[in-house]
Amino acid sequence: MVGEGRDPGRGVRTNGPFSFLQGQQVRLFLLLQLLLAQLLRPASRALGAPVSDVCATCHVHATCQQRDGKEICICNYGFVGNGRTQCHDKDECQFGATVVCGNKASCHNTLGGFYCICLEGYRATNNNRTFIPNDGTFCTDLDECEVPDTCGPGGQCVNTPGSYECYCKDGYLPPNGTQPFYPMRGGTSCTEIDCGTPPEIPNGYVIGKYTSRLGDQVHYACKEGFYSDQEESGTSCTVGGTWETPKIHCQEIECGSPPAIQHAILVGNCSSNVGSVVYYTCIDGFESTGGNLSSLCTAEGTWKKNTFHCTEKKAFITNVSVFNNTCVKWRVSPEREDLKMVYLIHIQGQQRDGIEFVHEDLLNLTTSSQEPEVCLHLHQGTNYTVAIRITFPRLSVPVNVRIQTDDDDGSFDVSVFNETCLKWERSPRDSAEEQMYQFQVLGQRWYQSNFYHEVSFNFTTRERFPEVCLDLYPRTYYTVNITTEAFSKYSAHIIIATTRSVNQIISNISVLNETCLRWKRNAKMADLEEMYLFHIWGQRGYQKEFNQKVSFNLTTDSQAPEVCLELYPGTNYTVNVMAASSGLPVLVSLMTQITEPPIPDIEFIAVQGGPLPPLSLWKAEDKNGPISSYQVLVLPLALQSKFPCDSIQDTTFFSNDSSTKGYVAAEILAKDIPDAREISLGDRLYYGKFYNAPLKPRNDYCIILRINSEWNQVRRQSCVVWAEVKDSSLALPQMMGVGLASVAAVVILVLLSFLVA
Repeated sequence: MVGEGRDPGRGVRTNGPFSFLQGQQVRLFLLLQLLLAQLLRPASRALGAPVSDVCATCHVHATCQQRDGKEICICNYGFVGNGRTQCHDKDECQFGATVVCGNKASCHNTLGGFYCICLEGYRATNNNRTFIPNDGTFCTDLDECEVPDTCGPGGQCVNTPGSYECYCKDGYLPPNGTQPFYPMRGGTSCTEIDCGTPPEIPNGYVIGKYTSRLGDQVHYACKEGFYSDQEESGTSCTVGGTWETPKIHCQEIECGSPPAIQHAILVGNCSSNVGSVVYYTCIDGFESTGGNLSSLCTAEGTWKKNTFHCTEKKAFITNVSVFNNTCVKWRVSPEREDLKMVYLIHIQGQQRDGIEFVHEDLLNLTTSSQEPEVCLHLHQGTNYTVAIRITFPRLSVPVNVRIQTDDDDGSFDVSVFNETCLKWERSPRDSAEEQMYQFQVLGQRWYQSNFYHEVSFNFTTRERFPEVCLDLYPRTYYTVNITTEAFSKYSAHIIIATTRSVNQIISNISVLNETCLRWKRNAKMADLEEMYLFHIWGQRGYQKEFNQKVSFNLTTDSQAPEVCLELYPGTNYTVNVMAASSGLPVLVSLMTQITEPPIPDIEFIAVQGGPLPPLSLWKAEDKNGPISSYQVLVLPLALQSKFPCDSIQDTTFFSNDSSTKGYVAAEILAKDIPDAREISLGDRLYYGKFYNAPLKPRNDYCIILRINSEWNQVRRQSCVVWAEVKDSSLALPQMMGVGLASVAAVVILVLLSFLVA
């Protein structure tokens, strides 16, 4: 074979030039060994002394010795071998630290020797850090507790084999609450027990100053007006650093039912607590002999006795006078303003000719005034005798007064009852004849400037006490004028303010077109305008800071009103609708659907024949509904103008039509996006369930950012063109990947060449 041969001097088979080079390297290595052997020849021989061939071949870690007349090479202590070509280090530690160094020690091998070190918590009996046990040295337990303040202030040390433990003395606790503890490991130490502020007790307080160390005590007392049955009134600071639960229970002192005072009754609600005062008043016909009738609940739990009492009161009427033609006033004694008295007033009226009685009445009056007065309903042109007497607290002698009323002035008194009804009294001399009354009714509302309700009608009656009920609208201010046409003419002017309607004016309310309301109104109000009050509250469960409140009024005369509200999308609304003339609201719940989410602030990028840099994304606001995710879409540039935003819902890079219709490269949930984020297209990572594949070179692409919003089973999207790539090349992450792959390939080739060499 060409290039093969055998070295005649070494008997080694070679293969061509490369084998020759290997032979030269071997010879060079042997020559270096001979030179080292000469340099490292043992120095124990004297200069100039003859050296045998055997000693010249001893290993550097061997010694040449004479035995039986022969020179031999013996490896030094700590080495094993033939003394000439081999003297290897003897690993004394291979038999185990316990065998070589004894218990509680570690063995460390050195070149030609070894040494031992005691384990943590132990020390050598020779007091050195290292030792060799051939002199009897061994490891004994180290008493760490001999070091002062090993466990810190308040701690006590307990020695254990190879270690120590720290415990807190009485009155101290470790900061983490566990024992034993090790200051050198955890950096903890004992702290003195401090129970802090004593617990508060209802209606009690701490007596004097106190300290909060272990075993310290505080004592309590009840506040004024409270007492305790327990003899023990203190609490102690415990070893756990907390106060014992106080046993004292302060109860409120009560005096029970107030004492009874003859001919007197209690006034108002009374309390039986300490410091409470009850007041009495004498019953009708009696009066106090001095000051106020009262009693005080004392700290002893008893009522303080009152020295005053009630005595019978005598009364009589004086100074009777007439004013305003039909009113009477008088004085009464004794002078007690708080004593209620009952008067009986008898009225008897005759015509001026004295032929017949035309008016007689009997009425009661109860008052505590010293100067009572009363205005009587008397007929015009009549002579009256009025008798006044006290019937309570005791009967008095009647006092008479005469009154002569003036002739008719053309007016009569009208009173209002049941809110919309009128009644009056006709003159006795005219009551036998039929009388016609003309009514003019005008109604207006302060909250509706164009509201106007006018009614006119006639009413004819023979009744002595006529009554008329008007058909009036609620919450309206009315003026009523009543006149008579027959002789003599009479007139009356009445003001009536109606209240809110007790009936619901709004009915059959419904929602249409999501944000509009329609309802029906009371048929009675069909020909007049009505004002409706709206209060709207809007909230979003996915956006806690959102809170919309709107209030406005709507005035309309429609029988079926309709209003469309300006509402935000993706919001739950509560609408309160109430007619101004009624106090009965109607509640309606609305839920608006979400609309397309807003487009975030992005920077459009156009690339021509180069790598696409990272795309920067800023988070969009949840204005039109909750944003659920952001998607990065890749589609051919030719499809940009035809792309519908709601298409390719789940098309991935691995779909069959991804190369022709595009695909989703990444999907990121909105909750995982901070205020800003960068996305590198083609980084070969999965975003959600979508693979971010590299763009194919020399193709034209359109990169679209799509925002998805989902709420209440509705999905909306917004899309924006993020980047345009023409004649695409590898993106920056892809180029880095290719570069790294090239470097890796070169390194692998070099390693393979070296292995072959």
